[in-house]
Amino acid sequence: MNMKALLLEDKGKAAEMKVGELEKPTPGPGEILVKIRAAGLNPVDYKTGNGGNPSWTYPHVLGVDAAGVVEETGPEVTGIKAGDRVVYHGDLTKKGCYAEYGVTTAHTVSLIPEGVSFEDAAALPCAGYTAYLALFHKMHAAKGQTILIHAGAGGVGGFAIQLAKNAGLTVITTASSSKHEFVKRLGADYAIDYQNEDFAKRALELTNGLGVDLVLDTVGRDNADKSLEALAFNGQIAFIAGPPNVNEAISFAHPLSFHQVALGSVHQSGNVKEQRTLAEMGDRMLALLKDGKLNALVEKVITLEEVPAALAELATRRVQGKIVAKIAE
Repeated sequence: MNMKALLLEDKGKAAEMKVGELEKPTPGPGEILVKIRAAGLNPVDYKTGNGGNPSWTYPHVLGVDAAGVVEETGPEVTGIKAGDRVVYHGDLTKKGCYAEYGVTTAHTVSLIPEGVSFEDAAALPCAGYTAYLALFHKMHAAKGQTILIHAGAGGVGGFAIQLAKNAGLTVITTASSSKHEFVKRLGADYAIDYQNEDFAKRALELTNGLGVDLVLDTVGRDNADKSLEALAFNGQIAFIAGPPNVNEAISFAHPLSFHQVALGSVHQSGNVKEQRTLAEMGDRMLALLKDGKLNALVEKVITLEEVPAALAELATRRVQGKIVAKIAE
């Protein structure tokens, strides 16, 4: 049986993707088949769409974030059954979720609580879990600390601001001035216009010269390097887009901690214990969503056909919040 899917015919052809037909997948041992209702768009989609992946066969289907209804369970699946509403972060080396159906591992999915929409749930995994992993699994963010979160109007930054604020931290963020109102609504205490201000200098001013306890960098190596100037004694930095110059930064006089955050590669790690943390993070964030303590950041809901244009828009790095594709009613 065939299904509708957005087909990537070859690497570098993300802009030319069209909706076509592909064989409906079948769940293997420990896997589930999900009828996808909504799929979240992420920077990883346009990056891999352009660069490709050695494990892909074409036509490929992009998309790592999906929410939908379990249609079928494979052998050895426990705790998940047909009819369950689930959300998951998928393995980018496999066929993705810009399609009517997707297959994923049962132990990495979260059940969507009543009252949470498929669109809001689908906005969470890639960006939300990355923020959660950085703050709580890596840096052990705690009440009373000060954090500098870069690109606060983006997906990772927007979730990180909310999670940090919920946990009782003082939040400083960088964003263009037109987005300051948005990041403050999310919970940022201070917003720095990175285009017109020296963010490290401003962060030191805001902390009476002591520096921030934590930094979450989503921008790149140079930005991560510059961020070290803003860190307090025993400060920590988590980075997702390239490391700072760690060797040069190591100092007895001003000790720092460095955390690499790589969410998606856990699928290929073979480490089931770490894979299960995807489900745990999803459960926690969905509970916050249900209780009204988290905004899913959904700024725009589009159709499957509109995904290529929306990914091109995402690649400009000027998109505020999250874009979600509605796949089915």
